[in-house]
Amino acid sequence: MDSEIRESANINTKEFAIFIIHIINPFILKLIMTNYFTRISELIARQDYDELSRVVLNKPQHFNWVSEVFEATHIKNHPNKTALLWTDERETLSFSFKDLQDRYNQLLCFLRKKGIEQGDVLLTQMMFQPINWIAILATIKGGLQLVPAASILGVHDLVYRFSKTLPKVIIADLDNAAKIDEAERLSERKIPVKIIADGQREGWISLDEIALESITAEAAETKPDDNLFLFFTSGTTDLPKIVCHTHWSQPIGHLTTASWIGLTADDIHYNISQPGWAKFAWSSVFAPWNVGATVFAHHTTERFNAAKTLKLIEKHQITTLCAPPTVLRLFIQEDLKSYAFKFRQCVAAGEPLNPEIIEQWKAGTGILIRDGFGQTESTCMIANLPGKKVKLGSMGKPTFLYDILIADDEGNSLPDNEEGNICVKTSAERLNGLFKGYLYDKERERQVFRNGVYFTGDKAYKDSDGYIWFIGRDDDVIKSSDYRIGPFEVESALLEHGRVLESAVIGSPHEAKGFEVKAFVVLKDLSLGSKELADELFAFSREHIAPYKMPRLIEFVTEVPKTISGKIRRVELRALQAERISKNLIVDREYTYRR
Repeated sequence: MDSEIRESANINTKEFAIFIIHIINPFILKLIMTNYFTRISELIARQDYDELSRVVLNKPQHFNWVSEVFEATHIKNHPNKTALLWTDERETLSFSFKDLQDRYNQLLCFLRKKGIEQGDVLLTQMMFQPINWIAILATIKGGLQLVPAASILGVHDLVYRFSKTLPKVIIADLDNAAKIDEAERLSERKIPVKIIADGQREGWISLDEIALESITAEAAETKPDDNLFLFFTSGTTDLPKIVCHTHWSQPIGHLTTASWIGLTADDIHYNISQPGWAKFAWSSVFAPWNVGATVFAHHTTERFNAAKTLKLIEKHQITTLCAPPTVLRLFIQEDLKSYAFKFRQCVAAGEPLNPEIIEQWKAGTGILIRDGFGQTESTCMIANLPGKKVKLGSMGKPTFLYDILIADDEGNSLPDNEEGNICVKTSAERLNGLFKGYLYDKERERQVFRNGVYFTGDKAYKDSDGYIWFIGRDDDVIKSSDYRIGPFEVESALLEHGRVLESAVIGSPHEAKGFEVKAFVVLKDLSLGSKELADELFAFSREHIAPYKMPRLIEFVTEVPKTISGKIRRVELRALQAERISKNLIVDREYTYRR
């Protein structure tokens, strides 16, 4: 990498080397893996930053994360250390790195006996059964492709996934198996291998049968650009897209996620994210296991209970936490000071983090919770890193693998403090955690990869200190009169009011303005919803944000629609509101701002 590229790129080679030494040291320096990683270790030891930049930005010819990292580092150096700490509240189980190796090798041997070959697709749909992690590790080692499906998905969602990815193996729990069978019938596809994650079911293979297999298995010879994960997006604006991540983009890309969380080998890490979603791979697999940390998992089929979860966090001495703002809003309603937490680092992901949550979390736990930004299509791209100055409400600065710019619609960099598209430079010299492409959707690929950048579809601006401030999804930005209004700022202002638990802001069709700002508001006590409280919220908003941004309509609701990853489905609210306007419907508990 020449000096001009080094100066223009967001990655600072010296900072990257320091990160490797201090954060990934247990992961890299003890390792004798492929020549590629051995070379990186030598360069770090010599502090040859220029050569390190050239080497780290070039992929090896072959790469298999399980054999070259999970086995060659963790199993070789500390096989009996707890890799997975699992509880369903009735019992608590510890799985060492070696325990997991035995089990994923058995699964891989079994699948190979059933005729499953490298490149075949495996689909999973279950909650937090340990087989989740075993299946992921077997997928990587065997060179398969994994389609994670969340438990909340229905039969028709599964039919859609079957038709797009043609799975040959399915692993599901009893709660989801009936949906799988029905989807199999409707799609007229016979799944060759179906494994039940718990109990017994006719036509399904039990884990007891798999436990009879050998505990040794050869790793497939996988290339860095081979497909590993086929993630279906949340579908906030359209049908879910299929995001292809590779053997490189996920494991190596999540070095940025490990640095954002601030993980070390001594941590017990809890990521509150359900299986079936990219965030699960982010922080329940690669980020902690890249550094040899322990992953904590709580298996339950009950509705989320904030008090119970906080007690588990206290009991199992969780040191690092990643949770979505949806969960954090429930946490801060509890008496956080009554718990004896062992937190070292806390981060939030899924939706932008409101300043009010940051302040209340710190007041209750003493820990500054830090925001970060990424997508299903990436790893952690922008973050507030440990030990760095945090500006409340900002996503932070670009992480070391990403060259981020705020750009116009042609991909040209914009001046500081000017709203634009969050983009990633995609020059051949730069490797990062971006996905390979969309399966069966080349037109969409052309839309997001153009003019040398990747368009994330999100809007933001960068201040003069280099901090990036989220505005909203491109489709969520409200165009009212001559103004462009990001919903996040309005939602954050409402959340500062003591009676508001959550809000979702959209543009409501308006004859003169085009759109006006409407807020769907969830109260801590819905019975308090009234015209008087609505007027109070209108006045409160006017005091905290510019008058043109304040909501002109407020509707009190019991909940707002969300994707399975916790993102607000504003597209659903926009459609609902447009239908109401077109039919002149009178909406109960909706109030209009009157000056």
